[in-house]
Amino acid sequence: MLRVISANLNGIRSAVSKGFLDWIASQDADFICMQELKAQVDNMTTDMLNPPGYYGYFHYAEKKGYSGVGMYARRQPLQVIEGLGVPEIDAEGRYLELVYENLSIISLYLPSGSSGDHRQAAKYVFMEHFFGHLAELAKCGRQVILCGDWNIAHKEIDLKNWKGNLKNSGFLPEERAWLTKVFDELGWMDVYRQLFPEATGDAYTWWSNRGQAWAKNVGWRIDYQIATKDIAATAKAASIYKEQRFSDHAPLTIDYGISL
Repeated sequence: MLRVISANLNGIRSAVSKGFLDWIASQDADFICMQELKAQVDNMTTDMLNPPGYYGYFHYAEKKGYSGVGMYARRQPLQVIEGLGVPEIDAEGRYLELVYENLSIISLYLPSGSSGDHRQAAKYVFMEHFFGHLAELAKCGRQVILCGDWNIAHKEIDLKNWKGNLKNSGFLPEERAWLTKVFDELGWMDVYRQLFPEATGDAYTWWSNRGQAWAKNVGWRIDYQIATKDIAATAKAASIYKEQRFSDHAPLTIDYGISL
């Protein structure tokens, strides 16, 4: 079995202070993919860099306290790829890939466009470039699992208040159509939806800090594990952990019927 966890931490230091490292120590995971580190290397403690039993890998944003992705892995990879080779994207620390003989695991943090038109424009630039990268990845000859905060709810079933968000970033028609193309044209699989095609409120992974979104479960499903078909077909179980809150997102765990 291969257990993979994806978790947007909204600040690794904050999440660790709320028990994140203690939690992952009990999860028996092979990979923990993290997004929104909001830290640089000099902010990281020894346990944050390499928790017991894991090797840590990180792609920090240049801007302090912003973005950044990371991964904890039980086995050292053959290769570590930081970034997509596009300077303005890579400066924000949004892509980290660990390459093994027959497998790639990726931690991804797709931009949010919610803070203004300029960020929505940056999101579209990322999406356009990343679509080509996804097409190449699909043909790389390895099985691939992309974990992360995609900042897009794909369908109406994926958020509570879909009618009120039709014109908001994260649920715009252009964003949703792009994700449909990722699945239908490139052949990637939404692993959670494969296991739970009808799940609604149980599927949410993010809740706004405004109002009573968490208390009322007014959530969005924007954290995904998206995989190539063969490895997606081995998925046995998926869960979203809500008993503790490490951030405004909840970790998504999926067990695959393969081993490294």
